[in-house]
Amino acid sequence: MKVMMVNGSPHAKGNTYFALDEMKKIFESENIDVDYVHIGNKPIRGCIACGQCRNKGKCVFDDVVNETAKMFEEADGIVIGTPVYYASANATTIAYLDRLFFSTPFDKTMKVGAAVVISRRGGSSSTFDEMNKYFTISGMPIASSQYWNMVYGLTPGEAQQDAEGLQTMRTLAKNMTFLMKSIALGKEKFGLPEKEEWISTNFIR
Repeated sequence: MKVMMVNGSPHAKGNTYFALDEMKKIFESENIDVDYVHIGNKPIRGCIACGQCRNKGKCVFDDVVNETAKMFEEADGIVIGTPVYYASANATTIAYLDRLFFSTPFDKTMKVGAAVVISRRGGSSSTFDEMNKYFTISGMPIASSQYWNMVYGLTPGEAQQDAEGLQTMRTLAKNMTFLMKSIALGKEKFGLPEKEEWISTNFIR
């Protein structure tokens, strides 16, 4: 099995890294392959709603979004880690996720999603909710933990002092591993849920 981990922080070895690394250790102990991607320091522009991905099968901007799309397709689950900026995920993470989820044509149903947020003090809950919306619009179950998936710290390394936060990360990784394995068994025995043809209802007709 395989999980994709995305670090949206501009700091390669900041607190987001330490939170994700705590999960990574659990995944590796459970024989889960990990594809780790650091996107937070890359020039990623936002979606311009050109619609070309519908024709091309990939985003018109050929950057790390297209480079990691196959990784996402092959993964059984994805973990998105982001710092909190003004009670939101940082702009790079949002730009990456908007384009990654919208431009990839493959079915994401039953891939497991997990959001991890890191803050100095406030804004964690709103950012956590923001991240989970990418999963729930895509038919992806959300992995949960013993608490909301938050770790606290400001300067690099402070997250390692948040004992409860790190325990939350370990529990999250264990729960996510169980969920991915359980879904794999369910798909083998029952297959994916049958889908209806999509009904598009616009407010303006």
